[in-house]
Amino acid sequence: MKLVIAIVQDEDSENLIRSLNENNFKVTKISSTGGFLKAGNVTILSGIEDEELDKFMVILEENSKTREVKRTIQPVNIPGQAMIPVPITVKVGGATIFVTDVVDFKRF
Repeated sequence: MKLVIAIVQDEDSENLIRSLNENNFKVTKISSTGGFLKAGNVTILSGIEDEELDKFMVILEENSKTREVKRTIQPVNIPGQAMIPVPITVKVGGATIFVTDVVDFKRF
């Protein structure tokens, strides 16, 4: 058995969870926030059988899109320099996935 921890963009989470549920995967959804852009993310936890991992990963890949967004960031305060916000383009989305072996599992 494996524990999959997947961090996806909030925009992708609804379709992803629906698709996982339609394929009989049970998930736990935890709302989270990214550190750099302070954007909404969802962390999904799911315990799956080893032979189902490939199918699970295909669903994750199909439902986790990358996109480019423009954000304005405040530069580091350097004495003597103006604090002018800087627009940047950042690639966001996709999924960050951790897969771990489960030593013991119980459901009550």
